[in-house]
Amino acid sequence: MEIVVCVRPVPEPETRLRATADGRAFDPEGVKFLLAGYDESAVEQALLLKEAHPASAVHAIACGPAPRSEEALRAALALGADRATWVESSADVAGDPPRAARAIAAALAGTPFDLVLCGKQAGDDESGLFAGALGEALGVPDVGYVVDLRWSAADRRFVFQRAIESGTERWDAPAPLVVALQQAWNDPRTAKLPNILKSRRATIAKVAAAAAPAAGWAAERFELPPPRTGARPIEYKTPEEAAQQLVRILREEAKVLP
Repeated sequence: MEIVVCVRPVPEPETRLRATADGRAFDPEGVKFLLAGYDESAVEQALLLKEAHPASAVHAIACGPAPRSEEALRAALALGADRATWVESSADVAGDPPRAARAIAAALAGTPFDLVLCGKQAGDDESGLFAGALGEALGVPDVGYVVDLRWSAADRRFVFQRAIESGTERWDAPAPLVVALQQAWNDPRTAKLPNILKSRRATIAKVAAAAAPAAGWAAERFELPPPRTGARPIEYKTPEEAAQQLVRILREEAKVLP
């Protein structure tokens, strides 16, 4: 089985972002990027399928600028991916799910695959558009919100469960298929030091992104929310005293209680 797993680097959650001089994007200078939880689940699922079916191969692919995309691919290699492809593109293309999907689909042209895995959504914009756009660009079905995925060799079909509001649904579908996974349902593994060192020496295939059509939208302004003001701690010795002070503040100062 040939498995492709799409990864996308996102800013570390604790990172404080800054806007560029024109205010239309965030400044990546000094920002640490890493694999999002959804993509970690996608890599883990690919590795689980490979372990269950040893003849399988895992191919990691990312679309975006240097060095963040290369680092994301090396993280996937350290976890156990067999090879990696970097689709070199601008941050504008990488941050636009339909255009990124078309760039990756073009890079995969002529490459046989049975399954394409990705996270349900990116950890930064959380748009959730990429998997559907990729399925359309590749001309294969896509399914999202997947929380379990297995390959039935006897039937040559994928069997999977989807998370829904009231529980889960059980589905099956033939290959090829694009699957978007829920975050961390499969407890992603941690890369071992020898594999991390090996990934640093691994060769990553580089391809230029195919000419992408112009974006149908443009960011007008990127800005952080204003800092919160007016917060103050409540000093107390007992929970009862804390409750009394809180009620007094809500009644006398905030005037939200009668």
